[in-house]
Amino acid sequence: MQIHTLGELFYHSVDGFKKPEHLRYKRDGAWHSISSEELRQAVEELSMGLRSLGLDAGDTVAILSENRPEWALADLAALCAGAASAPIYATLTPAQVLYILNDSRSKVAFASSETQAKKILAVRAQAPHLRHVVLMDEGTLEGTLGLAEVRDKGRPLLEKENPVRKRVSEAKPEDLATLIYTSGTTGDPKGVMLTHSNLVSNVLAARQVFAVMGSDDVCLSFLPLCHVFERMAGYYLMLYVGATITYAESVEKVPENMLEVRPHLMFSVPRLYEKIYARINEKVANDPPARQRIFRWALGVGRQAFKHRTDRTQPGLGLRLKLALADALVFSKIKARTGGRLKLFVSGGAPLAREIAEFFGAAGLTILEGYGLTETSPVIAVNRMDWLKPGSVGLPLEGVEVKIAADGEILTRGPHIMKGYFNKPEATAEAIDTDGWFHTGDVGVLDPDGFLIITDRKKDILVTSGGKNIAPQPIENRLKTNRYMTEVVMVGNKRNYPAALVVPNFEMLEKWAKEKGVAYSGREDLVGKPEVTLHYKALIDELSAELAQFERIKRVAVLPREFSIETGELTPTLKVKRRVIEEKYKSQIDRLYGSGVAGAE
Repeated sequence: MQIHTLGELFYHSVDGFKKPEHLRYKRDGAWHSISSEELRQAVEELSMGLRSLGLDAGDTVAILSENRPEWALADLAALCAGAASAPIYATLTPAQVLYILNDSRSKVAFASSETQAKKILAVRAQAPHLRHVVLMDEGTLEGTLGLAEVRDKGRPLLEKENPVRKRVSEAKPEDLATLIYTSGTTGDPKGVMLTHSNLVSNVLAARQVFAVMGSDDVCLSFLPLCHVFERMAGYYLMLYVGATITYAESVEKVPENMLEVRPHLMFSVPRLYEKIYARINEKVANDPPARQRIFRWALGVGRQAFKHRTDRTQPGLGLRLKLALADALVFSKIKARTGGRLKLFVSGGAPLAREIAEFFGAAGLTILEGYGLTETSPVIAVNRMDWLKPGSVGLPLEGVEVKIAADGEILTRGPHIMKGYFNKPEATAEAIDTDGWFHTGDVGVLDPDGFLIITDRKKDILVTSGGKNIAPQPIENRLKTNRYMTEVVMVGNKRNYPAALVVPNFEMLEKWAKEKGVAYSGREDLVGKPEVTLHYKALIDELSAELAQFERIKRVAVLPREFSIETGELTPTLKVKRRVIEEKYKSQIDRLYGSGVAGAE
């Protein structure tokens, strides 16, 4: 069966695999399964129920929900009705929800819970296009319809000549499938228009790269489905290959859920890998000296073996025997923390530190780093199982063109490029030139083998008052591999030297303070101690030895709390909002460029 639309992809999945566990989720402390047949029936009933409420082809359905099976039901039901979906992050405020409801002209809005539904109800009077609010949770709430109630409306409408399959057959590849609103830090978010063919082309090209994936695999889904990376890779691609999609309870529960679910596949942003890496290093630091020596020996062996893999050469018998011993003594325990069945991790959404990719590779856990944007459906390039280069984001997908502009900006063209920004022709024309090249805003190079290497965001480049250009992301990623640091944000644009805001790993910092006899009354007091600032400055200096003098961080401010999504400092995929940080901590940054600051050179 040739697949051109997401509705066809859905039927390919439920008709072709007929699994007892197509989707899995945890509720009331127990894991539950939804079979292929149950998924098909639920989507068809819900799709017809939406049509009975007046949803027409070409309309839009909003989804305000955390990850859960009902998210997929709402999305697939809308797609099978010929409508598009407009996902809304569950962390958004009522005012932000209203903006997306109105800009997308959503006729129906799904809400996961009463809490989320009340956000919609609070602004419903100001949303003239909105006709119905559907509550996913069981129970009743005035002003809403229950999801089961909408399915009940659709059930009698499913005749022998299945009207859902008929509507799916009428959809065109160029039809709008979704409006994904960018989480920009300035101005109103823009609705990225992705068509069925945009997403399907990305699924089919990604499938060629990830041939190792199959219908016996389990994928643990935890990144927000509102984000295009999880939407394409952890959802549509998994439906296409027939893997079981298992929804994590929350980001915080991922380590626990990994042990319960024992996944084969996971798609994540670098933050998960950074946390696993930090936890392992912290444990090793507290091990007896003999165990530390064994760990270092095993890691050295693993690194040698991983280099053979990246060089595409075969290790000798002696190294293979050493690797088997290293695996038995050390790496098997690390793999057990992931559930013990993992085939591969895929990393996207932000740059992954080379050191972390090589560490996991040495331990026998493959991380394939890729690259893309919402506007590119999303994958532009990704590393391969049989050819990977840590520090790169891999080779372009089949059908995807990539070139580097004269100023270093990465440009891309192909079937993955969005239709445009909804109702924003000027912004569309600015992003996509007359030759069809999309301007990513990222800076990078193509190596002799065609691997793409990202050096930074074009708009994030720091230009010192002396005219030196500094790419902060590679430096920040290097520093974050240190077990004392959770986040590092470099500053210094139009200043005479770079400085940094550091979010500590408070558990490690508090242990250090105890060992050093540094007395403090709380975290605010602790990070204000001159000894702490000097400690972090010394760590940064040690990790910056290979940097040019003008790239080295001269002054440091240690912050008293972690960044969070709730405070607006992180995106829902845990990327730092650099502009928000710079505005929020302006006084601390200004002090870094005053006189007599601890840690100054």
